[in-house]
Amino acid sequence: MSVLCFYAQRGASSTRISSWLMQPLVLLLFVMAVARGQVRYSIPEEMTKGSLVGNIIQDLGLDVKRLKSGRARIFTEDSREYIGLNVDKGTLVVKERIDREELCAQVSPCSLHFQIILENPMELHRVDVEILDINDHAPVFKKKEITFQISESALSGARYSIDSAKDPDVGLNSLQTYRLNPNDHFVLKTLSHTDGTKYVEMVLQTPLDREKQEEHNLILSAFDGGTPQKTGTLKINVIVLDANDNAPVFSPSVYTALVAENAPLGSLVLKISATDADQGTNKQVSYSFSESSDSILDTFNIDLTNGDITVIGPLDFEKSKKYELNVVATDNGGLTDTIGLAKVMVEITDVNDNAPVINVISFSNPLPENSAPETVIAMLNVKDLDSGKNGQVRCLINPSSPFRIRQSSSNFYSLITDQLLDREKMSEYNITITAIDEGSPSFSSNKTLTLKISDVNDNAPVFQRQSYTSYVMENNSPGVSVLSVKAHDKDSGNNARISYFLEDILVNGVSASTFISVNAESGEILAVRSFDYEQTKEFNIRVKAQDGGSPPLSSNVSVKIMIQDQNDNAPQVLYPVQSGASVVAEIVPRSADVGYLVTKVVAVDVDSGQNAWLSYKLQKATDRALFEVGLQNGEIRTVRQVTDKDAVKQRLTVVVEDNGQPSRSATVNVNVAVADSFPEVLSEFTDFPHDKDYNDNLTFYLVLALAVVSFLFIVSIIAILSVKCYRWRREKMFYKSGANLPVIPYYPPLYADVGGTGTLQHVYNYEVCRTTDSRKSDLKYVRPCSESIISLDSSGTQTLTHAQRGKLNIDDSFDQVSSSEWQSKSTRDFFIYILYNK
Repeated sequence: MSVLCFYAQRGASSTRISSWLMQPLVLLLFVMAVARGQVRYSIPEEMTKGSLVGNIIQDLGLDVKRLKSGRARIFTEDSREYIGLNVDKGTLVVKERIDREELCAQVSPCSLHFQIILENPMELHRVDVEILDINDHAPVFKKKEITFQISESALSGARYSIDSAKDPDVGLNSLQTYRLNPNDHFVLKTLSHTDGTKYVEMVLQTPLDREKQEEHNLILSAFDGGTPQKTGTLKINVIVLDANDNAPVFSPSVYTALVAENAPLGSLVLKISATDADQGTNKQVSYSFSESSDSILDTFNIDLTNGDITVIGPLDFEKSKKYELNVVATDNGGLTDTIGLAKVMVEITDVNDNAPVINVISFSNPLPENSAPETVIAMLNVKDLDSGKNGQVRCLINPSSPFRIRQSSSNFYSLITDQLLDREKMSEYNITITAIDEGSPSFSSNKTLTLKISDVNDNAPVFQRQSYTSYVMENNSPGVSVLSVKAHDKDSGNNARISYFLEDILVNGVSASTFISVNAESGEILAVRSFDYEQTKEFNIRVKAQDGGSPPLSSNVSVKIMIQDQNDNAPQVLYPVQSGASVVAEIVPRSADVGYLVTKVVAVDVDSGQNAWLSYKLQKATDRALFEVGLQNGEIRTVRQVTDKDAVKQRLTVVVEDNGQPSRSATVNVNVAVADSFPEVLSEFTDFPHDKDYNDNLTFYLVLALAVVSFLFIVSIIAILSVKCYRWRREKMFYKSGANLPVIPYYPPLYADVGGTGTLQHVYNYEVCRTTDSRKSDLKYVRPCSESIISLDSSGTQTLTHAQRGKLNIDDSFDQVSSSEWQSKSTRDFFIYILYNK
């Protein structure tokens, strides 16, 4: 810390200041450099503009370049700047006149606070400048001259109060002492108020004598403690009056009066009187209140001439029960000491003009509904400002409410429960408390307390129904809404916040959660997956509703979900069995009558109801006039007599259609052979063509394969030629372009024999060898991958298994088949089966 001394000189401008006050005033200026960018200076007030306050370069460790580059400036919280910054010199100077009394009045110490702001980087330095008081004000009296009229009969010790002088300076520069110029009759007594300010009284020391001196002129001087010292003077004129030897006298000196607090304005309180033994004007008495507060002057008035005291303001027993009035009787002798004093004691009588006041000390709100009887809800303080019976109070509440009021002590009451509460029946009570005093007429007041009953989790959720049933169409989208369950809880808040859960039970051996999910907030039941009526027609789940109370309460409900069938399955033909590589024919003898049963189309639909009602229709036929199909049973019968003109090979297409919306259908091809003998059938079916679609597809794939291979070959040739050309250019050598071409062997494509052996599956291979006009024909059968058995008939005349190898002589087989066996349908079908697949 460094201490610097500065000297300031100020000339006095007041004409009342003596010449010795004009001498230089030497002041000390303390500069305290405070750490972390804070510095404090002390300067006297009234320094001239431009006076040096401090050098911030030295005190803050800055330089002029930093001040300029940082654009140093002063920031004050108010708009007025008393201190300026000289950036070129790095000094603080006085910018405006500083008057400490104007800034701080009597506050000490008085300081100016401002900030010096630097930028790039930003710095903030706090500067405190304490303004030191100089003795630039002299003590001043409120009046320049006062006059006292004092009777020559005034006794020694009489006191005369004089208004204090005022000095706006502080400390030693403020008012310090008083001095009265020397005289023979008066002395000065200095006293202090409770706040420390000084005042004086002039005390009569020796009696006055008007005949010797009719008027006394005194000078009262007030001195401050500054250097140079300044003074203020007051001229006191004392006029000595002729003696008024008798003062007014009250009899008695103390009066007592009773006034009701509701007394109307203008009511007479009391009449007082004082007598004066003097004669003439000295005998005339006037009355007034002495040293009375504003409340007394606003409430009572005294007649100046007759001494009548009347009410001019409202009376309130509760605010003031008694008034003490000081009455002064002054005669017209003109003497300030010839007065009579009397006291008037006015007592205010109470009137029942106040209603009881109900104050709530404590209030337990809300109150849990499970609170036991006698639970204290509120503590009340009931007070009536009146007194006596007017202040006696009793409290009442509605007797039908579940509460009652109990007095705990004087003016204190407790509001308690009288029975068990149920929030679900009544969630809020408006309790009106009535307080009635015992006055006449009585006053009453009401206080209404709104008591909220807080919820306790004493009610479990209740579903709107005892059980739910929902119908869902099969093939639904996952996530579709099935049903919404709703439960209600009579509680409130979290106790009534219901969450829904799916109970983990087994449905068809798996968890119910694999079928259904439940939205915990809304209770909406959603399908987790698509339902299939054919697998599951219905199932039952249980949904639990649980509230958010502690502990939580819950209830369950059963939900039955019925899956409704949808026409999502087409009919399936069970007979005749369709195979992509084989043909089965039904043989109809030419002797068949009308209505002959050729075969029966058997089909099923896994749907239910009308979706499973099947109807059969003949879509197309080689000869529509020969056959018909039963609409309901699917039986194929002859419509007319078979003739020789009818073709041996007949092909029927039957459509099986269900009754769904939209309907679904399936078709089946039935091959019918119209013949009386198997050789006739054989001659017609040996040239059965291959499947044209299959050949067309095979041709397409062969062409496609050839095109791909050709494309790859051409790309390979181009690549090889490109490589050769590149090497030829690089090595600058000439090669024959075709000499070193690699030999790419070409293998003809191998095509699977997918249709060469007829329409049987690939694992079967039949070879038939026939001769013209010969009964010797061979059938070569190769065993497939799996064992199967083909029976010619039920009697076992001919049996052909996959395990057998070799050749089978068909003609021999024909010889071995008897006419009765030929009529067997299974025997005929076997041979026709072989011929068709040839």
